[in-house]
Amino acid sequence: TNIPFLQNVLSNHQFLYSTVDTQFIDENQDLFNLKRAQNRAQKLLHYLGHVMVNGPTTPIPVKAKPSSTDPVIPSVPMGEPPAGFREVLLKEGPEGFARAVRQHQGLLLMDTTFRDAHQSLLATRVRTHDLKKIAPYVAHNFSTLFSLENWGGATFDVAMRFLYECPWRRLQELRALIPNVPFQMLLRGANAVGYTNYPDNAVFKFCEVAKENGMDIFRVFDSLNYLPNMLLGMEAAGSAGGVVEAAISYTGDVSDPMRQKYSLDYYIQLAEELVKAGTHILSIKDMAGLLKPEPSRLLITALRDRFPDMPIHVHTHDTAGAGVAAMLACAEAGADIVDVAVDSMAGMTSQPSMGALVACTKGTKHDTGISLEKVFDYSEYWEVTRGLYAPFDCTATMKSGNADVYENEIPGGQYTNLHFQAHSMGLGNKFKEVKKAYTEANKLLGDLIKVTPSSKIVGDLAQFMVQNSLSRADVEERADELSFPLSVVEFLQGHIGIPHGGFPEPFRSKVLKSLPRVEGRPGASLPAMDFKKLEADLRMAHGSEITPEDVMSAAMYPKVFNEFKEFRRNFGPVDRLNTRLFLDGPKIAEEFEVELERGKTLHIKALALGDLNKAGQREVFFELNGQLRSVLVKDTVAMKEMHFHPKALKDVRGQVGAPMPGKVVEVKVKQGQKVEKGQPLCVLSAMKMETVVNSPLSGTVAKVHVKADSSLEGDDLILEITE
Repeated sequence: TNIPFLQNVLSNHQFLYSTVDTQFIDENQDLFNLKRAQNRAQKLLHYLGHVMVNGPTTPIPVKAKPSSTDPVIPSVPMGEPPAGFREVLLKEGPEGFARAVRQHQGLLLMDTTFRDAHQSLLATRVRTHDLKKIAPYVAHNFSTLFSLENWGGATFDVAMRFLYECPWRRLQELRALIPNVPFQMLLRGANAVGYTNYPDNAVFKFCEVAKENGMDIFRVFDSLNYLPNMLLGMEAAGSAGGVVEAAISYTGDVSDPMRQKYSLDYYIQLAEELVKAGTHILSIKDMAGLLKPEPSRLLITALRDRFPDMPIHVHTHDTAGAGVAAMLACAEAGADIVDVAVDSMAGMTSQPSMGALVACTKGTKHDTGISLEKVFDYSEYWEVTRGLYAPFDCTATMKSGNADVYENEIPGGQYTNLHFQAHSMGLGNKFKEVKKAYTEANKLLGDLIKVTPSSKIVGDLAQFMVQNSLSRADVEERADELSFPLSVVEFLQGHIGIPHGGFPEPFRSKVLKSLPRVEGRPGASLPAMDFKKLEADLRMAHGSEITPEDVMSAAMYPKVFNEFKEFRRNFGPVDRLNTRLFLDGPKIAEEFEVELERGKTLHIKALALGDLNKAGQREVFFELNGQLRSVLVKDTVAMKEMHFHPKALKDVRGQVGAPMPGKVVEVKVKQGQKVEKGQPLCVLSAMKMETVVNSPLSGTVAKVHVKADSSLEGDDLILEITE
């Protein structure tokens, strides 16, 4: 049609100001630079049809449907929201902001509802769509919050990997809706928002772009409390102009004289180094919820005595149920800020309840100044919204908190992910064993501080042990022959840093054998990232509309970013769909609207689902803006039924089977190739856990039964080897 041409005419400066003459078209050849149609409506129909035929595109750990009830958004007054702590930060900078926090009367709260709460309870699956709805209410009614944690951690890759939305756009849109409350993110030190080390310039550039997009406070931690990695993250956040909040990851029990590896002296000495390095705020990151009231009192009193002018911020999880008591003890001992989540998103593996802290401190010297009535309305929104994420809700299998966390020390943010991983690998009925194996895996690795990515390493090893029915003694004895998860091998090589107390020996040497080892800070030896080349490569692959934010996404997660762009190219802006439609698709005869942008709304009705044709496809019929449309969708379930993958026979030595369900990432050998015992054959991935499958014997590859991206069940035949 001539619509693109007319759009160019209507946006032309001459035309708008009525200065055209008969030479108008001749003099404005750019009118013929026609924008390609985005075809968003047809792409969205294709997505909806795909979900109707094949089910959700994001992995669903629990067989539950999103709730049919929509949340009621509480009313918000007209006009700008009241001034908050962000005004202090913008006027006085990070140092002045830190002084204002320390001088503040009463307990300050950070709200984790927008990040860590749903990372812990709902597998990080909450979409920007639902955060935006409640954002204006938060801006108008919670302006006295210290900060709102809404970015970083696992939200960055999950946004692209499972929600098919841009994490940067989330930050931009929330910043526009909440201009008055400081935003806080979780930065994994030299790991930025990834699970590996990056070149130093990539970490610096990431912080710079995050600050430009509206981030204020960077909580910087390292999964091993490895100081060189932490200092790099602190320097990157500080040079970007952000507030640096250095976080000491807490494990063990400072009140137990038998737990001496992580003693009170250890934490005080580490805090000394971080204060000396120039942190604006000192944080205790109790990622597993191990702080009980007495150790809380001991630790915070010691820190307050040593650093009287330094703001202290405490983060915990409520897995055992003692979170509120521990945070009240921290406040009494001199903490300035504690982390909470709104009531309906609090408790269990999430943070302690906001309402409980507000009520318990009301009328005391720690009064938060937050209205309990406003908390109730905020909580009601999230209670109904949470129902939309029923397929990911940990309460499907976890009915309460569990004090066994004091033994297994599993971080709250990992607890539900580990549970869902166990389900995806067929270990759902063995989760108790997985938790016990986690404790044993931690001991095997030398009693680590466990937080992403070190917690993932312990979790991968635990699941590997349960999957293969291995005890701690078995692993130690057979360490030189087992095919360990890739994350475990890379940790022992030194890829994420050096743990407190060093690596476990002789376990490390037996696993690594002759593999190379990283000495010192891993990122220091990495060559600088060439951002200009990366941007040019991205423009070549994805077109000219690549933003600086896209470049950073690709720098952090190259494969995930490319898959995300490919998905959006095929299925369009799925982030414009409401959550029920995104996860479950429409019912037949259901009518709904999708707002693509202001002034452009699609009116859609799902009409019918056709029969399976010979090509394994179904035709799905819709009405779009009053016109009949249809899309052809491949029925993947029917296609699977047409193709049966052979199983590996356990009594045939040369048949190598998949040790777990998952997707083939890479095949490292080909037919006719000679292989040695222990040689890597292929890499499998399930829920972000990668496992290398090694050859059980020496011989020749007779036949390869898989290729990259093949989906396998447990024991599916990978390849055959003849001796």
